[in-house]
Amino acid sequence: MTLHRVRQLKIVDDVLNERDAQDAIFGTQDLPNGTGPHYEPEAVMYADAYRESCEQAFRDGLGTFRHVFLEEVFEAMAEADPAKLRAELIQAIAVGVKWVEAIDRAAEVEA
Repeated sequence: MTLHRVRQLKIVDDVLNERDAQDAIFGTQDLPNGTGPHYEPEAVMYADAYRESCEQAFRDGLGTFRHVFLEEVFEAMAEADPAKLRAELIQAIAVGVKWVEAIDRAAEVEA
């Protein structure tokens, strides 16, 4: 198994442990999604703004994980369709994992 995969599995394990802790505190929660324009009328505007901010930052050579992550999160917040929302959330989670991988790699270099 590659170091890359080992790092990813550790992150996923950390996420699953956090989920177990959340369930221990709050129990199973079946809350409304709370996404889409009917919950937040400005949701699409925010998603468009974060998408443009991300694209501009990368055009300027200043793109960061923050830009990419917020773009994905706000795209999810703008989505009302459950299947599309799921896809957007998976993208946001994947960017979050990628970001944590970069943090872990930097920590390994510093150690």
